[in-house]
Amino acid sequence: MDRYSLIEKRLRTFGIFGIISLLSYTAMVLFSPLAYPDYDWKSMAISELSADGSPSKVLANQLNSLFGPCAILSVMAICIEIINCPSKLMKFGIYSFTLMEWITQIGYNMFPWVTDGSVTHPQNIMHLIITVLVVILSLISLIVISLASKNFEQLKSLSIWSIVCLIAMLIGPIGTGLLPKSVFGIFERFSTFSVVIFNAILGIYLMKGKFLFDNETETKTTTIKKEKKTL
Repeated sequence: MDRYSLIEKRLRTFGIFGIISLLSYTAMVLFSPLAYPDYDWKSMAISELSADGSPSKVLANQLNSLFGPCAILSVMAICIEIINCPSKLMKFGIYSFTLMEWITQIGYNMFPWVTDGSVTHPQNIMHLIITVLVVILSLISLIVISLASKNFEQLKSLSIWSIVCLIAMLIGPIGTGLLPKSVFGIFERFSTFSVVIFNAILGIYLMKGKFLFDNETETKTTTIKKEKKTL
């Protein structure tokens, strides 16, 4: 008899929502500028496409409507799927990433960037605070997942993806901080897309059943620690 329950198998189908989330976000980034004649993607942030006062706000929100809900559906399914995971570190990484997705969805909807306002505008200040929280949680989750996934044979490749997305995310602030403002938008996209792509990757792993663990599944690291404790 199959050791995995029907519910666990059905949870795998929720991984498709991670891919849909990526497609929705990509469509918004690519096509929203059509409604914003003066938009320069090389120097302007993605958030300006859906900012209050932006001519492309309506189109951007329509194209991006599946991004948040689908991203949350995918990662929440993973949270349920990893209940039997023996690694607390892995769980912490996934839960941190999930919290980041919730903050992204709620925070940016509550406090969209105000195009006509200055940086000191109350709504823009809250938008920046949300961004800081999102960046911190993203970095923590990517680092933790990259370390924890090494201990599982079926998730070793996820460790590589975590590192790749982490590097891409770090390229963003480094580029925007050191290079001219004329290329701000290019490097900002490294940071934003790294998280969105990683969410889609997690969805693919979910569909493949990579997050399924049985009671006998245990990492080499955990086994070694237990052996040391008995000595």
